[in-house]
Amino acid sequence: MKHLLLAFFLVLFLGCKDSKTDTPEVITHSKLIEVFNASKGDYPKISVHRGGKSIKNYPENCLETIKYVNENISAIYEIDVAQTKDGQLVLMHDNSIERTTNGSGLVKDLTYNELKKFNLVDDYGNKTDFKIPLFSEVLEWCKANNVILTVDIKRSVSQKAVINAIREAKAEDISIVITYDVNQAISAFEYAPELLLSVSARNDKEFDRLLATKIPTKNMLAFTGTRLSDESLFKRLHAEDIVCILGTLGNLDGQAEARGDELYSKWMSIGVDIIATDRPFEAFKAIN
Repeated sequence: MKHLLLAFFLVLFLGCKDSKTDTPEVITHSKLIEVFNASKGDYPKISVHRGGKSIKNYPENCLETIKYVNENISAIYEIDVAQTKDGQLVLMHDNSIERTTNGSGLVKDLTYNELKKFNLVDDYGNKTDFKIPLFSEVLEWCKANNVILTVDIKRSVSQKAVINAIREAKAEDISIVITYDVNQAISAFEYAPELLLSVSARNDKEFDRLLATKIPTKNMLAFTGTRLSDESLFKRLHAEDIVCILGTLGNLDGQAEARGDELYSKWMSIGVDIIATDRPFEAFKAIN
């Protein structure tokens, strides 16, 4: 009789254990999904391209540059994440390190210890004391200081590797993953439905393709390209409560520099919510 009771409770215990294992995990959404709503507007209006460009003595994709800009203006920071030969995630835009450091070689062919031998240089060719940062270091500092990142994933690294690093750092509430087409957006959402995604919506056709997916509009932050779209596109995105980012980096920044920084305010007035720029200080001053 004792043996029968023991067998009964053993089966009951194992059954309970299995049922707990099968319980689906509850997904906690990034706080940014609630912050970046077009109807609210209480989010930073400047996105700093490559973490800060064209700043003397402060290189792009550099933690010290992010710190410097963050001391002076309210902004979010677009950064580029690549992968080294030994699998470390670092901030680097180019395949090669020649333009942005005093070294040479491809990121994918160099270990992180090899990269640490070199120093970052600014856009004017000035060597600095700053090193290529680990993505984990940048996540840690930004999380501690509530600084928001938009993460551009380079071809040398997979979406999953970058998202796993964000999850490991528990940095979902300060991280936005950049996607460039519908397929990238779908794969990012399927793997990380808790994250806010920057999606390409440069015209009505691209937006229609996004709406045809299973991605909720609340997970979308719309990058409308580096050319000024028609006002009707901004209105359509706003009707879904989607925040619109205009990339002024390049031609539009050049227009503002030549014709006057008040152009930034003009672009905001037709529906742009966030300006992604290589001139963060000038743009910030103009719209404030």
